[in-house]
Amino acid sequence: QVRLVESGGGLVQPGGSLKLSCTASGIIFSSYAMGWYRQVPGKQRELVARISSGDSTEYEESLKGRFTISRDNTKNQVYLQMNSLKFEDTAVYYCNAFRRRNFIPDQDYWGQGTQVTISS
Repeated sequence: QVRLVESGGGLVQPGGSLKLSCTASGIIFSSYAMGWYRQVPGKQRELVARISSGDSTEYEESLKGRFTISRDNTKNQVYLQMNSLKFEDTAVYYCNAFRRRNFIPDQDYWGQGTQVTISS
């Protein structure tokens, strides 16, 4: 079975840093684009960052410069380094794996989420 398991969330003060990790199993990891999304109560889930199988990256514009996504295919892991954290970064952060191929339905998987809380 496919599993995406996030870790590294927690409570941090404004201005602090956290590094989230997501470990994947049950997929050919290097063939998938990986992403981080976040969601707060009452709002839609939003893209934070994503990284392709070729290591190209995309970020939500407002987060560019504070957040960095990376991957290690030897460990089946994707990371999100978060710096200069703000109150509005408080959310549940979800790991995503995505693959699109011709003539085959999209493959789209999600982790269970990890809570990140910014509080003074």
